[in-house]
Amino acid sequence: MTIKDSWSMLYESRKVIRENFPNFWKVTVQKKPMYAIKNVITEKMNVLDVGSYNRGLKDKLKNYCNDFTYKSMDIDRSKEHDYYSFEDIKEKFDIVFLFEVIEHLDLTNGVDMLKNIHNVLKIGGKIVLTTPNVFHPNRYWESTHKVSYRYDEIGGLLSYVGFDVKNIFRIYNDSFFKRFVRLYITSYIHEYFSVDFAKSILIIGEKD
Repeated sequence: MTIKDSWSMLYESRKVIRENFPNFWKVTVQKKPMYAIKNVITEKMNVLDVGSYNRGLKDKLKNYCNDFTYKSMDIDRSKEHDYYSFEDIKEKFDIVFLFEVIEHLDLTNGVDMLKNIHNVLKIGGKIVLTTPNVFHPNRYWESTHKVSYRYDEIGGLLSYVGFDVKNIFRIYNDSFFKRFVRLYITSYIHEYFSVDFAKSILIIGEKD
């Protein structure tokens, strides 16, 4: 089924996300992506890092897990990766990371990527996705970005392709003083003007 023929299903999926996470401004704020996902990382997991660039995520995972298998996939053939397309993948994974990638694709290709990730995951496997937060005043505008996503839109796409969205986080790291002021003093001002201080959102989805 193509996106063109499925707007009603996409809209219904977005409604489900808004029902489960009705107030974006109450979404939990975490300093870094790893803080948000450390509880889904387990020993002996089989990991796929999509859009992995320099494979730097592997070392970060070692801070939380000692025994795992790491594979990378990226279209950039100037760097060494395990895979350069989903067609090459013949194994199943426990978790797939997709950090700051989907906004570089148009909507149809973005959905196709999410479907491919769903296919390479084991039952119960998880996708961890980050994308720029459109409520941040200067986060999205980069020349290579093609689509901006509200939290309910990207969550709705995950639901649309078959994921159960388990959690959503806002990612924001700064000095102690700035974090304290924004989280506990001026947060209502940010909400009133719909201008967020969190640069990215992180979503965790599970394959049923």
